[in-house]
Amino acid sequence: MNLQTGFNFMPASRQNLKTIALKQLANVQTRELQTQKIHAKYCINIQLINFAIRSALYTSPYQNIEKPSAQLGQLDHVWRACELGTAGVQTVKTGYKALDNVLPGKGWPCGAMTDVLQAQPGLHEWGLVAPSLAALQLASPSAWVALVGAPHCPFGPALGARQLNMQRLININAATKNNDPGKGPSNGPALLWATQEALQCADVAAVLAWLPDARSAHLRRLQIAALTHHKLLFVFRPLHAQHESSPAPLRLTVAGAAGVTAGSDTPFNLQIHVFKRRGPLLALPVMIDTRPPRLAALLAASRERIHPHVLLPVSRPEQVDMSVILRKPLHALDRTASLQS
Repeated sequence: MNLQTGFNFMPASRQNLKTIALKQLANVQTRELQTQKIHAKYCINIQLINFAIRSALYTSPYQNIEKPSAQLGQLDHVWRACELGTAGVQTVKTGYKALDNVLPGKGWPCGAMTDVLQAQPGLHEWGLVAPSLAALQLASPSAWVALVGAPHCPFGPALGARQLNMQRLININAATKNNDPGKGPSNGPALLWATQEALQCADVAAVLAWLPDARSAHLRRLQIAALTHHKLLFVFRPLHAQHESSPAPLRLTVAGAAGVTAGSDTPFNLQIHVFKRRGPLLALPVMIDTRPPRLAALLAASRERIHPHVLLPVSRPEQVDMSVILRKPLHALDRTASLQS
């Protein structure tokens, strides 16, 4: 019986044929294993060559640079997060030196939104922004200041005492469901529309908007409008909005406070915590006094009238002759003497 194994033709018995077939199969497997080892070695060599080429390409552009971080620090357009961002920021002075020192650009940013959060609307807004608005009106007498959704009607004499021109101030309120502006729930969409229209007006220099129901998408449109038309924008919202996202580059909370600054004896009535700015986090709040100078002097005079600091003359104690007292019996200690008397 002849068996074709693929290698040779040879007549043999069945046992011999089986042995020859196993040997031929072992030789084939050995040759395949050697081929796989050569192929694996070839692949490893190719990978090492590719790695060397990539290393040479990536490292060659930086061989002449010794300290790249030092060169980056000398560039004006590079901002480090540990420093206040001041490049390309146009600002308006706040009127308070302590507050200017912690804000990027030393003032309120123009062309950007400032998000002011407080527990109750209508308490601290004017004391915070009145000096900057007065400076804007002084620089541009024909400019308007727009109020959108103010919780209370502005009191003219008080704002006039803060050097504000009331004739260049416009108050915009949206009608509620009862058609009574200023009462009932606010008309959020109408207030947003009015704020955006005021930002697009060429004669308006600053916009103050009370938007308690505004969301991040609404604020983003206002931020873009303020940036496009380069306007000063303040948005006043409730305190719980602190935990919501906002596109405003500057966010702060305000609260009433009373006290005296340690070391300088300077009184303050407003506490400001800046929790978002272009720069490092601010650990301590800023204390400022927002009262006008005349009002502060009047309050100081009233405190002097209530608690006058008058130094009274101190009288010298009278001299008492102790011998007279000692000659009398001490009734508290001598019962016999007390009974006789």
